[in-house]
Amino acid sequence: MDNFCEYIHILFNDIKRYYFPFDKNDIPKCGIYILFEKGETAHSVDRIVRIGTHTGQNQLYSRLNQHFLVENKDRSIFRKNIGRAILNKNNDSFIECWELDLTTKNEKEKYKEIIDFKKQNEIEKEVTKYIQNNFSFIVFEIANKEKRLEIESKIISTVSLCDKCKQTEKWLGNFSPKNKIRESGLWLVNELWKEPLNYENIEYIKNIIKRGNFA
Repeated sequence: MDNFCEYIHILFNDIKRYYFPFDKNDIPKCGIYILFEKGETAHSVDRIVRIGTHTGQNQLYSRLNQHFLVENKDRSIFRKNIGRAILNKNNDSFIECWELDLTTKNEKEKYKEIIDFKKQNEIEKEVTKYIQNNFSFIVFEIANKEKRLEIESKIISTVSLCDKCKQTEKWLGNFSPKNKIRESGLWLVNELWKEPLNYENIEYIKNIIKRGNFA
């Protein structure tokens, strides 16, 4: 398992890297993104800290935009998890309000008396600043939704099962209230420690990247 994890780390570290701000025209319509975080290394290269995709058609750029730019933690579980860790690190009681889902108008109305929306906006901006300053990513195209979700899950499992992919002591995720984030060293709670990549999957990913001329 460590060998497959090392292989994809080297492979993904060797193709075009994106930083904020990124151009929509550079991002495939459908695919998988791999996030790296400043200060985190594994296998002598930048450590993978999150793997993600999208379920809607042609929504890869939109998904990345929700993470990096749209200040709404209820549209991005990644943003919500970054905020949780920041608040928990600071022993900030606002974390209880941060957990509330304000997706609908009814929910906003329901909680309007207990949420300090000015404070929430401040945390959203802090999350945005942290993400934009600390994360970079690569992408590769997979048009088929079923295949995309399969490969995403197997990459997550491969990295989470690797004994050599350990976070640093200063990693922000160590302050997450989510056990799975702290234990895995990934900004994820789903698809951990399941079925990893096999040789066929590795060849599939390698061929996609070679075909796409991402290097």
